[in-house]
Amino acid sequence: MTDEQMTPKERRDKQAEAFTREIGLKERRRIKGKRGKDETVWFGLGMIGVVGWSVAIPTLIGTALGLWIDRTWPSRFSWALMLLILGVTVGALNAWHWVRKARESIIEEDDEDEDSSQQEKP
Repeated sequence: MTDEQMTPKERRDKQAEAFTREIGLKERRRIKGKRGKDETVWFGLGMIGVVGWSVAIPTLIGTALGLWIDRTWPSRFSWALMLLILGVTVGALNAWHWVRKARESIIEEDDEDEDSSQQEKP
């Protein structure tokens, strides 16, 4: 039924229902934001730590292994430099993986909230 075919009372009821749904959605978002407010800072610091260690550990391992190879079997190539670059690359890919995983979980959580608010519609 289109808006032209509705009576004024039906139109008002439809608008009131849409308004109520929108207010409910905004209120759920507000409550979720307040609940997760303190977690945001710690989540951010934790993510920085994960990203930092994800890059630092492979870089240090690669450098140490390269220095050991350079001392044990000297050659004209610097294994320390090559494995340093490899370690940074592996670390960057590892950090990218963790950030992508965290982003996907945030998006999934938002989608679940949106789905639950749509299921409440009559």
